[in-house]
Amino acid sequence: MNSLYDEFRVALHSVWTRRWLVLAVAWGICILGWLAIASIPNRYDSRARLLVDVNEILPDDVQSGGGRPQLDQIRETLTSARNMEKVAATTGLLPAGANEREKAGAVGMLQKNIKVIPQQDNIFEITSSVAVGSLSDADNAKLASGVLDSLITVFRDDQLRGGRMNAREGLKFLDAQIADREKALREVEARRGAFEAQNIGLIPGGSGSPAQRVEAARAELGQIDSQLVSAQAQLAAANGQLSSTPATINIPGMGSVGGGVARQQLAGAQNELSSMRARGLTDAHPDVIALKSQIASLKAMADREGAGGGGGGNSQNPAYASLSAMRAERQATVSALSSRKAQLTGDIAKITSQQIQNPGIAAEYDRINGEYTAFKAQYDKLLAQREQVRMRGEVQTETDAIKIELLDPPSKPTSPAAPNRPLFLTLVLLAGIGGGVGAAFGLGQVRTSYATAAKLERASGLPVIGSITEVVTAERHLDRRKKLVWLASGGGALVGLYALLLVVEFIQRGMVA
Repeated sequence: MNSLYDEFRVALHSVWTRRWLVLAVAWGICILGWLAIASIPNRYDSRARLLVDVNEILPDDVQSGGGRPQLDQIRETLTSARNMEKVAATTGLLPAGANEREKAGAVGMLQKNIKVIPQQDNIFEITSSVAVGSLSDADNAKLASGVLDSLITVFRDDQLRGGRMNAREGLKFLDAQIADREKALREVEARRGAFEAQNIGLIPGGSGSPAQRVEAARAELGQIDSQLVSAQAQLAAANGQLSSTPATINIPGMGSVGGGVARQQLAGAQNELSSMRARGLTDAHPDVIALKSQIASLKAMADREGAGGGGGGNSQNPAYASLSAMRAERQATVSALSSRKAQLTGDIAKITSQQIQNPGIAAEYDRINGEYTAFKAQYDKLLAQREQVRMRGEVQTETDAIKIELLDPPSKPTSPAAPNRPLFLTLVLLAGIGGGVGAAFGLGQVRTSYATAAKLERASGLPVIGSITEVVTAERHLDRRKKLVWLASGGGALVGLYALLLVVEFIQRGMVA
C-alpha cells in the first residue's frame, strides 16, 4: 500500500515539476477543440403532424387501387425531388438562376434532412433539420419551420392538381387502348364474315363456335331429358286418374246433358293436333298418330251423344272434365319436350357430321371465334375501366378526393437540437487538462531522473548513502511565488474562457427564443 502511495506521490511530483507544460498543452487542446466546436453550426429541428385521408366515395370494386396504395405513396411523394426543388426555391435555399449542380445539392440536402415517419394508418410526422453555417441561429430556426410550411403547401397543391391530371392521363391512355382493340375487333369480325361467306353451308348457323354450340346443346339436352321423364310420369298419373273417373254421373230427376263432354274433349284434341302441326310435326310422328286415334274415338262418342243416346238421368262429371283438360295439357308438354329433344339431337348430329367431314374448316372457325371472343372481352373490360376512371375524375373535380389536414403546425424551435455545445465545451476542457497532465507524466517517464533516493537505489543496484535537501532562499521563494501566481492566472484564464463561451452560447439561445 505504501509503495502505491509513493508511486502516486512520485507521479504527482513529476507532473508538478512540469506544470508549465501542463498549462501549455491544456491551452492548446482547449483552443483547438473550442474552435472546432465553434465551426459546427447549430441544428434546429421543426416538427409537424399531417393527416392524409382518402375519401373513398366510390365503391371498392370501382376504385383503382383503393385508398391504401395512395397512402403508401405519401412518404415518397413528400420527399420527391420535384417537391424538394420547389421547397428550396420557395425558402431561398436555391437562388434564382441556379445551375443543375446547385439544384441537385439543395435537393439532396433537403432529402437528407427531412424525415417522414408514419405514426398511424394515415397520420404522418414530418421533421425538418436545418444547420446552414452561413446563417445565424435565428435564421436557421426560422428556416426549419419555413421548410415544413413550404413542403406542406407544395404537397397539398400537387395532390389537388395531380388527381385531376392522373384522371385525364388515364382517360387518354384508355381511349388509345380502346381504339386499338376496336380496330382489332373489326378486323376479326370482317375475317369471320368472309370465312362464313366462303364456307356457306359448311358452317352451322348460330352464335359461338361449333364446339361451343355442341356443348350448349348437350347441356340443354340433359335438362330436357330430366324434364321429359318428369312430364311423362305426370302424364301417366293423369291417365290413371282419368281411366278410373266416370265421364258422367247419374242424377235422379234430371235430363241428359252429357253430349257436351265428348264434344269438349274432341275440341281439345283437335286444338292440340293443330298445335303439333304448327310446331312442324308430321303425320308420321308417334304423338300425332296417337292423337289422331284419340280424335277418331272422340268423334264416335260425340256422334252417339248427339243422337240422343244415354239415360235421361245422366249428367256431365266435372271431375272427369278437369282431368281431361289436365291430361291434354300434360300431353302437350310431353310432345313439346320430345320435339325439342329431337331437334337438339339432330343439331348435334349435324354439327358433328360437319366437323368430321370438314375438320380444317371447323378448326379455323373455332380459332377465329376464339380470337373474336378474346378481343371482345378485352374491349368490354377497357370500356368498364374507362367509365370507372371517368367517374373518379368527376369525383375528384367535384370533391376533395384526398383530404389533407394539418394536425400540428410546424413547431418554432427555440433551442438547437444539436450539437450539445455546453457538454462539448466541458469535455474539451477536461480533455485539455487531461492531455496536459498526460504529456507531463509521459515526459517524466522518458527522462531518466529519480525523485527519491529509494528509486535511485532500485534503479542502480547500489546503496545510496544519503540525499541533500534543497535549500530555498528568500529570493528564490519570492520567485517561486511569483511564478505560481502566473500559473494560477493562466489556469484561471482558461477556466474563465470556458465560462465565457458558455455564457455566449446561452445568450445566443436566448436571442433565438
